[in-house]
Amino acid sequence: MSDERQRRGGGRAGRQGSRRAAQRDAYLARSIAPYELVGEEGLALIESVADTILEEIGVEIRDYPSAIERFRKAGATVDGTRLRFPRGLCRGIITASAPREYVQHARNPENSVRIGGNATVFAPNYGSPFVHDLDNGRRYATLADFQNFVKLAYLSPWLHHSGGTVCEPVDVPVSKRHLDMVYAHIRYSDKGFMGSVTAGERAQDSVELARIAFGGDLADRTVMTSLINASSPLVWDATMLAAAEVYATNNQATIITPFILAGAMAPSTSAGVVAQTLAESLVGMAFTQLVRPGAPVVFGSFASSMSMQTGAPTFGTPEPALVLYTVAALARRLGVPFRSGGSLTSSKLPDAQAAYESAATLVPTLMAGTNFVLHAAGWLEGGLAIGYEKFVLDCDQLGMMATFARGLDVSDNGLALSAQRENVPGQHFLGTAHTLANFETAFYRSETADNNSYEQWLEDGSKDAAVRANAIWKERLASYEPPPLDDAIDAELQEYIARRKADLPDTFA
Repeated sequence: MSDERQRRGGGRAGRQGSRRAAQRDAYLARSIAPYELVGEEGLALIESVADTILEEIGVEIRDYPSAIERFRKAGATVDGTRLRFPRGLCRGIITASAPREYVQHARNPENSVRIGGNATVFAPNYGSPFVHDLDNGRRYATLADFQNFVKLAYLSPWLHHSGGTVCEPVDVPVSKRHLDMVYAHIRYSDKGFMGSVTAGERAQDSVELARIAFGGDLADRTVMTSLINASSPLVWDATMLAAAEVYATNNQATIITPFILAGAMAPSTSAGVVAQTLAESLVGMAFTQLVRPGAPVVFGSFASSMSMQTGAPTFGTPEPALVLYTVAALARRLGVPFRSGGSLTSSKLPDAQAAYESAATLVPTLMAGTNFVLHAAGWLEGGLAIGYEKFVLDCDQLGMMATFARGLDVSDNGLALSAQRENVPGQHFLGTAHTLANFETAFYRSETADNNSYEQWLEDGSKDAAVRANAIWKERLASYEPPPLDDAIDAELQEYIARRKADLPDTFA
């Protein structure tokens, strides 16, 4: 074998060893402190404005009388479907019982994650109806695509969570696809996952499937963390509240998230977006605690800027980062975990725009101290598509964030005084005992970047990053092996799904 082939083969082996070592980390335990953008006075002012919104304007709760009645009994003023809240009411309900952090148990205990505190959990893309790859371009997502992305997330050491609706399998009826999606997370992965939120009964199906997967009794364990969106501006609807009620009743976690396009669903100013986000989230989080005090709940924020010329959402711009930093601080003050961020872009391809917009979202995500990161890998086209190559490229960036999150090593090894003592001034450090002891782990090794010479790059086919990523995802799927699943449990899951599908009509809307 030539020296060059040995070098290149050794590089691959080193990267694979790096990935195996990283697999032991079920989540990131950040050693770096969150960046504080806004001071105490500014945060208190935003909280006051949010209370004023709830007190004077209120929120609409549509088509869910039982939620209105819960809030009325808690002290809200009810005028039809419009509810107004005394200052501090929702905050007091949340702080009285919502946990600061919780464990989401995975089917494989080694993949259980802590959500809150200094922990960061990366989860993949969510909700895209289209998929994209270099071979076939853009097309509608299928159940096979869904299963592929669950497998890819399972194989990545940098994704700590299997996610939820990683893409919409449009070849399966809407009325039934939630069953196939939850089953795919259970069958093809043993990481934590999210349940369905498109109807209360679908949330209940998710709970029942999880109960079977975990041996028939959840025993109050939290095994799902699911996404509940407000209908901004200032509306909560029956679909989301019904799902939230099911999950809270069963001690499953919910991420209460206003989905805001600034200038359309909220004011165009960042502080205005923050205040509205806080107001809407306080109502949703308080609802979960009225259903079941102590149910895990996450303060979520998804805010994007928009093109004032076309109305299209834009990503990687400064304004959403300002919102992210500020809402993260408000979540810490409230004492609940925080969700936001990801690897977001408006680009239709895994190109330079996708790279810089995603990086401009991901770095603030980590620096803000975000606890649960949805859309961490795969997002394209403002969320309308998930890309196979983008997924691989994003996972590589998540690996870099994992290294960055560990912060500066000031141990004896990190300070490397032994290397200074061993080395002669003016000589390189390549042969020192310290370098030899650290060379495998000293630096993050990218799986997608090409750092070879120009000549070597030409010899290897002049491939760009997307082409290299195309080969990687195919190799990973070809080598995929599913995690163990008890045959009796699998049979019970399939029996439940078949029985429920027989009861449901085939509806695609």
